[in-house]
Amino acid sequence: MTSESDARPIGIPAAILFDLDGTLVDSERENVESVVLACRRLGFDLSEDERRFVIGHSWNEIHALIVANHAISIEMEVLIASAVDEKRALLANTGYRPLPAAVETVRRLAGLCPLAIASGASRVEVRDAIESIGVARYFQVALGAEDYQRGKPAPDAYLLAMERLGVRSAARRCIVIEDATPGILAGRAAGARVIGVSIGNFVGYDLSAADVVVDTLADITDELCASLV
Repeated sequence: MTSESDARPIGIPAAILFDLDGTLVDSERENVESVVLACRRLGFDLSEDERRFVIGHSWNEIHALIVANHAISIEMEVLIASAVDEKRALLANTGYRPLPAAVETVRRLAGLCPLAIASGASRVEVRDAIESIGVARYFQVALGAEDYQRGKPAPDAYLLAMERLGVRSAARRCIVIEDATPGILAGRAAGARVIGVSIGNFVGYDLSAADVVVDTLADITDELCASLV
């Protein structure tokens, strides 16, 4: 039997799956600071290595690292709620900032194929971000860290997004858009083609494992997508 995704014309992706922070929104610094502030509420500071780890990893791994390193007992949901409060305060005046061409690119690609977000942020952070920049309606699926067990570089988030879109059997014709090494490796492990976007990669992650690296989301043309699938 041929699925709807397999029946799409050659050159049209079965789906395009986005990372969120550093890919669509310029929020990585606030992500780090919100976790730092939440941990200070608990009586300790994060090291530079721990702060760097926050970028590109999911709440699942961030929570596990903090619990192990600081010998504390706190549920992931409780730590997330504290960090979300801090993040909302940090973004109260500006809201989430879309990266260059993010909104326009999402709108355009939504006319090409189904879209999903597979983020390491929490569900509420994902919702806050995509509603703030006005793109929530373009995503058929929006996953946060609570939706899967293993964060990137494990493929779980992208495999689940494909499953919920009904395109898992067409993974080879899906495109993942990422700004960090863990996400790129996750996309490849899920069987998708991967585009690395450099503009939000302010910590200098190696993007060379992607099939192609572009400067901004504006460079992700229909022609580029067709060449990948």
